[in-house]
Amino acid sequence: MEFTHYSVLLKECVDALNIRPDGIYVDGTLGMGGHSGEIAKRLTTGRLIAIDRDSRAIERAKARLSSLSDRITYIHGNFSEIRAILNDIGISGVDGMLFDLGVSSPQLDEAERGFSYMTDAPLDMRMDESEKLTAWFVVNEWSESLLRKIFYEYGEERYAPRIASAIVKSRQEAPIETTLQLVDIIKGAMPAAALREKQHPAKRVFQAIRIAVNSELDAISEMLDRIDEALNIGGRLAVISFHSLEDRLVKTAIAAKENGCVCPREFPVCACGFVRTLKADPKKPILPSDKEIAENPRSRSAKLRVAVRV
Repeated sequence: MEFTHYSVLLKECVDALNIRPDGIYVDGTLGMGGHSGEIAKRLTTGRLIAIDRDSRAIERAKARLSSLSDRITYIHGNFSEIRAILNDIGISGVDGMLFDLGVSSPQLDEAERGFSYMTDAPLDMRMDESEKLTAWFVVNEWSESLLRKIFYEYGEERYAPRIASAIVKSRQEAPIETTLQLVDIIKGAMPAAALREKQHPAKRVFQAIRIAVNSELDAISEMLDRIDEALNIGGRLAVISFHSLEDRLVKTAIAAKENGCVCPREFPVCACGFVRTLKADPKKPILPSDKEIAENPRSRSAKLRVAVRV
């Protein structure tokens, strides 16, 4: 299957990383390899470490980036383990790291993966297909209270109680097997006014289930906890997020590493032992241009936050 590929905030990411030809860089979310390709093109004696949880993504990217293969090391893994991954390949620190936290276009467009609420498919949603937990298990086995919790916290779905109740009632008659079965249940649980909103009624619930299946927020938090350990002094971090939960984690983590001192303002010097390791640069997120949004509507909610290791 051929996929339309559009790397979100591509120029902005490359500019943010300030790539040196002899530097070592990480693309922690390889996907189709758009960002990786632009980084690798700028390297001569340098190296790019390209990581993805999705083995299909790695194989596709290898084919697309075959002309740059001498500059890229591919790793099937989770970016939450970034420090261990670098240790395993003998790298003590890197000059830049990029993480695109969105779902890649192939994952959405390959119906059988079960990520999309627009096409019918088995309930799966695993980014790493070797993992055991699937969307089917979440939908059919998790308690009503837990479903309500994830819909509210991960999807910011205001009708979480009604939807969770409807799912439990439906699965008592027969398991919920496919994405469009789930979409119909979600729609049936929502008031008519909500169904007329511009956003697809299933979007928030599907987001919540995907996050739960892949432990995405935990992975992001673990990665952000260790990021300064993996960056060289002067190294740069670029993170693209697509919804408020992700962006809040990134913003908070950078702020904690930049302004984490808890001493009273009247103290002449820091006494709490805080050591600043990151500095946001720029302070505010970088957003896609109107032109990019017109060409790729999926970029509409993207935010790029950049920080430098100090």
